[in-house]
Amino acid sequence: MLLVLKNGRVIDPSRGLDEVCDVVIENGLVSRVGKDAAASLDVQRDGRVIDCRGKWVLPGMVDIHTHMREPGFEYKEDLRSGTRAAAIGGFTTICAMPNTNPVNDNRAVTEMMVAKAREVGIVRLHPIGAVTRKLDGKELTEVADLREGGCVAISDDGRCVLHSGVMRRALEYAGTFDVPLVQHAEDHHLTEGAQMHEGAVSTRLGLKGWPRVAEDHIVARDLMLTEMTRAKYHVAHISTKGAAALVREAKSRGIRATAEVTPHHLTLTDEAVLGYETACKVNPPLREESDRQALIDALADGTIDCIATDHAPHAASEKDCEFSEAPNGMIGLETALPLMLDLVRAGRVKLSRLVEALTIAPARIVGLPVGTLAEGALADAIIVDPEVQWTVETFASKSRNSPFVGRTVTGRVLATIVGGSVVFER
Repeated sequence: MLLVLKNGRVIDPSRGLDEVCDVVIENGLVSRVGKDAAASLDVQRDGRVIDCRGKWVLPGMVDIHTHMREPGFEYKEDLRSGTRAAAIGGFTTICAMPNTNPVNDNRAVTEMMVAKAREVGIVRLHPIGAVTRKLDGKELTEVADLREGGCVAISDDGRCVLHSGVMRRALEYAGTFDVPLVQHAEDHHLTEGAQMHEGAVSTRLGLKGWPRVAEDHIVARDLMLTEMTRAKYHVAHISTKGAAALVREAKSRGIRATAEVTPHHLTLTDEAVLGYETACKVNPPLREESDRQALIDALADGTIDCIATDHAPHAASEKDCEFSEAPNGMIGLETALPLMLDLVRAGRVKLSRLVEALTIAPARIVGLPVGTLAEGALADAIIVDPEVQWTVETFASKSRNSPFVGRTVTGRVLATIVGGSVVFER
């Protein structure tokens, strides 16, 4: 199959490319990129041309933090609906967290997820295995088996590996296989019963607060353990200015630390919770404006490596209740790109840096050969109209727990290509 993406503005930070040119895709791989790259080809006979004039052509985006809910919670999301939501949002590769039922803490669950995703999935899916059995923070999983089964990282997701001895052993074990350990940094002793960020808004609402230090001191401890073990450590959904500063300092000393930030922590603050908005109840919680600004700066300068959605679907009945009873999380795969383009328009983040944070940077963290349009690479790409305005209304996801419903945004994915095949076209 021959596919030519013609006359688009091709932006590929993996190779420092930003110019109007053609992308030629043959047999599932990128074969040529450049001006008139398809000039010698008989496309009319052998394939298809998509005119991308006035549009952007980007590498397929990569999300290393999603919740697909299968197995066990298919009423919220499943691999079919979740991967379709990813395709519509422009993500061609996603990584699924292990808090399923049963927990992805063994090779059998991992291989089941991989097989099911190949059967019904629309984009590439890679599982992330648990650090400890049943996510209980005590007994380590068999990282070698998880790795061989298809896991690209390990994490206990929403449960912090709190015990320092367990964390040290987990880093040493993961380091043996060069597998990144993804930590949800939260001292649960400091957040017991917490409903949102601790500050003026939580006081006003009468809700127990989640202090910044609960994240900061776990990140500080983990960075010291990472320096000792020389493992790969990744901070999931970083949310505080203090944690960002700790990662920046650690990187300056050569510690193998990376970090991700979510679109909602870059665009919303704890004031969004006013009115007891359960759609804005997330973990870690939305912080204050000073944190949001610090996170944007850290993303812009590369301290925070990548953007990850933490796509967390919940049924309407689960969120339509008292704030204290609502589960944490919001969906994000279908709205991430336009929300993040606002940072470019505001002059806070360069376009090349944003694309990097959504493509090659997350791919490198988990060691996947995607996020690039280099010749010979897997042909995963998206076509984007950066100027079109649209209102967030419907979702391919089974869930609608998003605070952005009704918002008018700018920029939209027109087509998503995985392995040379157009899997979504608007």
